Amino acid sequence: MLAGLMNFLKACWLPSDHYGQTGSDTVGRQDGLLWYKDSGQHMNGDFSMAVVQANNLLEDQSQLESGPLSLLESGPYGTFVGVYDGHGGPETARFVNNHLFQHLRRFTTEQKSMSVDVIRKAYQATEEGFLSVVTKQWPIKPQIAAVGSCCLSGVICGGTLYIANLGDSRAVLGRLVKATGEVLAVQLSAEHNASIESVRQELRAAHPDDPHIVVLKHNVWRVKGLIQISRSIGDVYLKRAEFNREPLFVKYRLREPFKRPILSADPAISMHQLQPHDQFLIFASDGLWEHLTNQEAVDLVQKHPHSGIARRLVKTALQEAAKKREMRYSDLKKIDRGVRRHFHDDITVIVVFLDPNLVSRASTVRGPTISVRGGGINIPANTLAPCTTPTELGTT
Repeated sequence: MLAGLMNFLKACWLPSDHYGQTGSDTVGRQDGLLWYKDSGQHMNGDFSMAVVQANNLLEDQSQLESGPLSLLESGPYGTFVGVYDGHGGPETARFVNNHLFQHLRRFTTEQKSMSVDVIRKAYQATEEGFLSVVTKQWPIKPQIAAVGSCCLSGVICGGTLYIANLGDSRAVLGRLVKATGEVLAVQLSAEHNASIESVRQELRAAHPDDPHIVVLKHNVWRVKGLIQISRSIGDVYLKRAEFNREPLFVKYRLREPFKRPILSADPAISMHQLQPHDQFLIFASDGLWEHLTNQEAVDLVQKHPHSGIARRLVKTALQEAAKKREMRYSDLKKIDRGVRRHFHDDITVIVVFLDPNLVSRASTVRGPTISVRGGGINIPANTLAPCTTPTELGTT
């Protein structure tokens, strides 16, 4: 009977193992608050992934999917990468991790090809799906209206790279300059953070009747004085006025009702024809870019072996975080999750290497099928903290 009770408690309180798929090829390794998969093969080359947790519950989620991008035998085939940096809780990022790629496959099946339109529809369907979750849970869990996630994704298909983004995660390309032998950093994603002047101008243009649409608070620009990003999945309290009222916490409630959404879920999407001198891609949450410049990250990748390079990037960022606080890296590593958030954010890094011989293949050519999700630590039994699994959140 005691064993049965323990199993029940584990089922209720421990996070579901949805971060990594079963099988040695796709499950990474855990070292304290660091999860990593040093190397793996995708359709267009090899890859490396790493995640370090700072929050009490991991708010970063991530995935790499390689193989069929639709439900059709004819394809297309390719590689999908997603980095989802949650805020206010893990629920939205987990939801995106479980639904965005499935929506993308569904719309690719309908259109029989990959396109900007397919990606935009996948984002829209994911946003609508999470809105329905908030609507259902509002009576019993109103604070879910203030949970959201940045959403960065990349699709490599038939020699074309698609980059889509909401929020301030970032995709950077390492491009070889043949004349000098240098590898230059090329930022591919557009960011949506109120610290950027063009984003503030965009917000003011969209809300000309609101003089407080962006507010400088404690030396940080925030939308309505509440949030730094201007685009996201979730954050329904700033998109639908009916969710910006009691019983939502007072700190999230605006004094005056709004008539149109303050935040947007419309992703910035770009297309790039990959060239033989395009060496690799770095997808990372802003936790990395707080401590490393684009070129510093690219230089690090260029100068070291492929295997374990994502873990090396995370470690370098943590060393920089420790240096800024005038402490040793070894001491920073001893700080537990939750408290660790005072020193750095959750950090997710996925490095995708590009083999020109594989990238140039037609999208109808099949390759290795792999599905990997970045992970976090299990909550120890002596520190029970409830977590909401994707199944509890509902489906679209």
